[in-house]
Amino acid sequence: MVLNLPNLLTWARILAIPMFLGVFYLPLGLSVHERNILTTAIFVAAALTDWIDGWLARRWNQTSSFGAFLDPVADKLMVCAALVALIDAGRVGPIIGLIIIGREITISALREWMAEIGARRSVAVNWLGKAKTIAQMVAIPFLLYYGPIFDGAIHTQHWGDWLIRFAAALTFLSMVYYLVKAAPEIRRRS
Repeated sequence: MVLNLPNLLTWARILAIPMFLGVFYLPLGLSVHERNILTTAIFVAAALTDWIDGWLARRWNQTSSFGAFLDPVADKLMVCAALVALIDAGRVGPIIGLIIIGREITISALREWMAEIGARRSVAVNWLGKAKTIAQMVAIPFLLYYGPIFDGAIHTQHWGDWLIRFAAALTFLSMVYYLVKAAPEIRRRS
C-alpha cells in the first residue's frame, strides 16, 4: 500500500462515513436542521476530496494500482451509506436506492471478472459513468440538506428529488452501457 497524500485523502473519505452516519443518527443535541447542515457538509467535503485526490495523484505522478482500486470503493461506500440513510429518513425511495446500489454492485463485479479474464479495457470508466457520479454527488447533498435555501427561493427537497431521479436514470443507462460493452466477452465465456 502506497501512503501518499492522494491515498490518505481517499482513506479520509472512508473514515468520514462513520462520522457522517453518527451525525445523521446519534442524538448529539442537534436540531434536525443542524444535523442536515452538518451531514451535508461532511458529504460535500468527502465528494471534494474525491476530485482533489485524483487531481493530486495525476499532477504529482503519484497514481498507483492501490489508489485506482481504493478511490472508487471509497466513492461507492460514501454514496451507498448516504443513500441508505436517506431511504431510512424517507427522503429517497427504495427503488431509486436499489437502482443506484444495485448498479454499483453489478458493475464492480463485472469489472472484477473482466480484469480476471484480461478484458478490463472493455469496461473502463467512460463519460456516462462520470456523469452519473456527478449527478449523484450533486443530488445527495440537496437531499441531505432538505430545506429551503436563498431565503426560500430554492427548496432542496424538490431539486433533490428531481436530481436523484436523473442520477438514477444515468446510473441505469451507464449499467446498460457497460453490460453491452461486456456482452461479447460474456457470450464467449458462457
